[in-house]
Amino acid sequence: MLRKSYDTLMRLAESRFALAWLALEAFCEGVFFPIPPDLMLMPMVLANRKKAFLYASVTLIFSLAGGSTGYALGYFLVPVGQAILTATGSPHGLESFQRIFGQIGLIILALPIPFKLVAIASGLARYPYPIFLTAAAVMRGARFFAVAALLRRFGEPIRTFVEKRLALVISALAVALVAMLVVFRTLFH
Repeated sequence: MLRKSYDTLMRLAESRFALAWLALEAFCEGVFFPIPPDLMLMPMVLANRKKAFLYASVTLIFSLAGGSTGYALGYFLVPVGQAILTATGSPHGLESFQRIFGQIGLIILALPIPFKLVAIASGLARYPYPIFLTAAAVMRGARFFAVAALLRRFGEPIRTFVEKRLALVISALAVALVAMLVVFRTLFH
């Protein structure tokens, strides 16, 4: 499924409406879509490296808008939030979120957990919205801008590597972010 979705996103990234598709995909990931927007961000940056940080900014802004919508669904429309989690394969999403959050706190936003799960579960758990939004902006922004910067700097060899090892790359990015957050939490907690 990941490969098929990646191929579809690659085709959309080459269309003349690529920026709108990127915004839509980033938004939908925070509400119901399980595929990370990085997969569309990458080919767009490779197609026009000068716009790498514009693309990362659009990805972040619309990801946060989608996450805020997911949060609102969980907070204000509990049955709808629970239904989305169940319909998208996360029927025990709130329990999982609360268990993991209890163990690692804000680091949960850097884990390779679909953002919709974290956003909706944050609302369902009545997690403070300003903290959710700030943490999501920092963690997701770091990820999107790191992807854009690497692709802008190294270009096609990175894309080839990513395409051959898609799951590994996504996992490695998540591990790097978690390690960074653990160090940060250790130093400033």
